[in-house]
Amino acid sequence: MPDFVFAPAPPVTVAVTDGRQFPVRRVFCVGRNYAAHAREMGNDPNREPPFFFAKPADALVPGGQDTPYPSETKNLHHEIELVVAIGTGGQSINVSQALSHVFGYAVGIDLTRRDLQDEAKNLRRPWDLSKGFDASAPIGSIAPASVIGHPATGRIALSVNGKTRQEGDLADQIWAVPDIIATLSRFVALEPGDLIFTGTPEGVGAIVVGDVLEGEIAGVGRLRTKIV
Repeated sequence: MPDFVFAPAPPVTVAVTDGRQFPVRRVFCVGRNYAAHAREMGNDPNREPPFFFAKPADALVPGGQDTPYPSETKNLHHEIELVVAIGTGGQSINVSQALSHVFGYAVGIDLTRRDLQDEAKNLRRPWDLSKGFDASAPIGSIAPASVIGHPATGRIALSVNGKTRQEGDLADQIWAVPDIIATLSRFVALEPGDLIFTGTPEGVGAIVVGDVLEGEIAGVGRLRTKIV
């Protein structure tokens, strides 16, 4: 047995709807994947190829747990997203084969310190601390693709305290899941356990302590978390 300096952290896992646990390796996120959201953020969705950023695996908040409001921000935003769970690895994956690498799908929320992100953009600095902070990625249970298939259409929505804030359709994505997987796999070798947050529809906005967020994606599942 290795002589560790201190005990290794336990593995990060997300529940699967069949009772198993999905061990998480890395978390990738796609930026500006819905045209209306790109426009509401002041960007032209027709100009950019897909781009990616990352969150640490231990930023996940699984299983409907409460989500702590982060430090160093006064403008925390919600972004409801379809999450892809990779079950089979690969590099330079062909679009036509991409879905064979998917284990399943979940509902996720990408939380953003918007004020820090805006400052980083203005100063042309990295976004890391605006996206990859502690508890920045609530996630629901993963539904296996073998059970639900590969959702390409269907309602995606998020409510705050019972009032709908975001609502769209998976068909509104600029880059579909196979394109996302194929593109990302050209930059990194995807591995089992990787998660990909696939972007958010329009309607993002600020949340505060006490707010209850409820997300749903047709055919995939639901997610509830309270900001504490």
